[in-house]
Formats: sequence, C-alpha cells, structure tokens
Amino acid sequence: MSIDRRLKELEEENRTLRVDLEQRNRHLDNLRESEERFRLLVDGVKDYAIFVLDPSGNVASWNTGAQKIKGYYASEIIGSHFSRFYTSEDRARHWPEHELTVARAEGRFEDEGWRVRKDGTCFWANVIITPLFDGEHSLRGFAKVTRDLTTRRRMEAIQEYARQMDQFLAMLGHELRNPLAAIVNALALVRRDASPVSSDPLRVVDRQVGHLARIVDDLLDVSRITRGKVTLKREILHLKEVVSLVLESCRPMIAARRHSVDLQTADSEVWVEADRTRLSQIVFNLIGNAVKYTPVGGHITIDLRREANEAVMRVRDTGIGISTVLLPNVFDLFVQGDKSLDCDEGGLGIGLTLVKTLVEMHGGSIAAYSGGQGEGSEFIVRLPAVHDRVAIRETSMAAAKFGSPVRRRILIADDNRDLADTLASVLELMGHEVRTAYTGQDAISIATEFRPAAVFLDIGLPGMSGYDVARTFRRLPELARTTLIAFTGYGQEDDRRRAKDAGFDHHVVKPAEADTLAKLIETLPERD
Repeated sequence: MSIDRRLKELEEENRTLRVDLEQRNRHLDNLRESEERFRLLVDGVKDYAIFVLDPSGNVASWNTGAQKIKGYYASEIIGSHFSRFYTSEDRARHWPEHELTVARAEGRFEDEGWRVRKDGTCFWANVIITPLFDGEHSLRGFAKVTRDLTTRRRMEAIQEYARQMDQFLAMLGHELRNPLAAIVNALALVRRDASPVSSDPLRVVDRQVGHLARIVDDLLDVSRITRGKVTLKREILHLKEVVSLVLESCRPMIAARRHSVDLQTADSEVWVEADRTRLSQIVFNLIGNAVKYTPVGGHITIDLRREANEAVMRVRDTGIGISTVLLPNVFDLFVQGDKSLDCDEGGLGIGLTLVKTLVEMHGGSIAAYSGGQGEGSEFIVRLPAVHDRVAIRETSMAAAKFGSPVRRRILIADDNRDLADTLASVLELMGHEVRTAYTGQDAISIATEFRPAAVFLDIGLPGMSGYDVARTFRRLPELARTTLIAFTGYGQEDDRRRAKDAGFDHHVVKPAEADTLAKLIETLPERD
C-alpha cells in the first residue's frame, strides 16, 4: 500500500472520528441541559417535597419544596436516613423500612400519616415512593414525593365536628322540647279549672316554662343561624300587628317587673316583607332585653315608623345602660352587660347576636346606642319597607278570610305518653275528636279505621320512625287526603326537609302553644 493512500485513509478516519466526537459532545451538552432543566424544575417546585433516596434509604437529593415543608437545608439532611421524618411510634414499628420494601416489591407505595419537621412539629402528609431501576433492573434508589395536607385534614375535621354538632343539637332539641311540650299542655288544662288561689303559682310556672322554651330555641338557633343553616319564609307583614302580638306575649314578664310600655306608631301603615317567626324573634329578644336590664318600675318605649324606604323600629328603655367599653361589642356572641352573680336577671349573651344576624338576613341593619351606665339604651332596627299596595291589599284580604273553628278528627302519635295524653285533652277541650297512639304501627292501625283529618306525628317513634309512618300513610288510598303534621323536637332545616320529603304537610316544633295549634287546625282542608 502506498504512503499517499494510507495517509488518505487516516485522514478519512480522523474526519469520521471528529464527527463522532462532535455528535457525542452535542449529545452530552443536550443531556446536561436536559438534566439542568429537570433539576431546575424539581428544585423550583415549592409545594411538594421531591427528593431521592439511595437504596439504603439515605437522602441523596433535596429540592426547595422539601426545605420549605420539612425545614431542613440540603446541607443538613443529605446523607441522613429518611426515617428522621417519621414519628417515634412509626420508627418503633419500622414503618419507614416497610414503605421501601413495599415500593420495591410493588413498584409504588402511597400513604398518609403524620410526619415530623426539623422543629419537632408534625404535619399530615401524603407520601408517594417510587423505586428507581437501571437498564439491568438493579435498584439505584427511590424517588419520594411528599405533600403537606394539614390544612385539608383540619378542614375535614372541622366539617366532621360540624356534622356531629348538628346531630347533637338535633337530639338536644328533641330531648328538651318533649318534656316542655308536655308541661305546656298540662298547664293549658290546669288553667281552665284553676282557682284564684292557684292562679299566681300557675302564672309563675307558665312564665318560667316559656323562658326555658326560649332558651332552648336561642341555643339551637344561634348555631344554625350563624352557620347559614336557616332559610327565611317571607311574606308581607304589618309591622305593628307583629309587634303588638309579641308585646302581648311579653306582658307576664313585663308585669312581673312592673314596667310601663308605650307603643308609638307615627305611621299606622308600616309593612315589611319578612319571615313572621324570625321577625317575632327579633322583636321578642329586643323587648326581653329591655325588660331584663331595666330596674323594677322602669319604662320601655317602642316606636314604629317609616323613614324613606325603610321600616324603623326603636326600642328604648330607662335601664342600666351600656358602658362605652361594651357598646362596640354588644352584638358579639356571649357578650353581656352585667355578669355579676347578684344580677337578678341572667342570660346567655346570645339574644342580640341572633337579632343582628336575623335583621341582616332580612336585608336590614341594627344599631345600639347608650349614654353609658345608668343612662338606658336604645336599639334601632331598619328593614326594607314594602310600598307595593297591591301586595299589601291581597295580604290584608287573605287575613280577613281566616276560617272559623270546625270540629275535626285528629290523631296524635307520640311515644311520650304524657305529651300525647295532655295534647289530646287540650284538643278535646277545643271541641275536636281525638285518638292517641304511642307507636308507629298503632298509628297506622288506628288511622285506617279512624280516618283522621290530621295526624300530629312525632318523628322519634320507637321501631318505626315518624318518617316511615308518613310514607306508609301516603301509600294508603284511604289516608291519602290526611294532613300530616310533624310534631317534633327536631327543628333544624335538614329535619324540615326530611319531613317534607317523607310526605308531611306541616312541621311544628315542640312545645307549641294551644293557640298556635288551634290556628293550624282551622286551616285544614275540609274532608268528605
């Protein structure tokens, strides 16, 4: 082979080699750039702890998210075993080693549990571990991704607590209202035959039972209303009529403290669109508050008027007043004016919170004013006024058509025998024909033969619940037109919804005054 030919071959081999080297260098540069981009990507993730473990479980890499979540700098943790992030209980049961064993065997491991930060505090973590193998399927380590789910777990705990609280309040209301309802019915019976000698003690019992019933209502309402669990059933209402009725119900406690009350109406026609029950609750709490904090022989003024587009109610008293320190917080929950043990009228500090929330639910506002201790107080409620004359006229005509008493056949189904028997006596004194049942099955049997116009049906019946009884009634042709009234201690919005779904026509919360039941019965449709 000639020298020239050999030189040409060597030059060709050198060119090929240079091309290969250039291609390899470009490949290495691309690889380094790719690795750098991946490293920057992983390191830039701050909401996830992403790091690599060697086959023994020692930390080999550490991103910014790991530093943020776990509290360690890379220089502090690389080379340390990852079991450092686990609680002492988990380390004692060799849980970190278990995680790696499962990940290697199954190709993945996921878990949620408590993990420990550098400062010793714990957080709730979601952990995913993936084994890393090379081309020959030799284990090179593990990739681990950790998320801090403490906030989510805390929210879940809050939601579970709220659910349990709803259940507790429903049961509390049921257990407290049942005996109160029986007492209210018994009082209605005793008052008919009471002698003048016994009338004063009866008034005391009546007044205190009413006070207990309102405490129960406020305790249950403050939870439901402040958490948005209450919906309003609005109608066009005459403000003076509502206030007058509430004021009449307050007469016993007003008389007990020998207060004088002046109801002033600058405008006789003040109408609002409101929930009658909730508006009455607003008025009652404001009057009750004035009575409670006004010394014996004081004076209370209730002023009703229309100002521009607002219906305005002012409740003023000559009571102990509100200090300048307390005044800005008077509508806060559990805040009271006088908390001394010798205060003759106590309270739970929830009435004004309920009032403020209910007023705002109606699109209104409330403000409190006082000159200080001993200077009395004034509460001003402003609600949107109704000016639609057609709506007002229709409401007035509907009220004028309220029916006259009619004898009805009524069935009472309640496992509380005292309540059922006393309510039956009250309704019989009203002129109605009444039967009682103490179980759901008996209610169905009696109703099939008795054919009542209405059934006052307790929800918490033994064996067969009131919901089940109501559904059975709705499946029987002979009882299809029977009005079903859920007469129960369960009074939350979810309870009302469930009653409606089960086929109930009305939902009445125990205890209920005889007048309330009488008006409800008068509205029942006629039966053949």
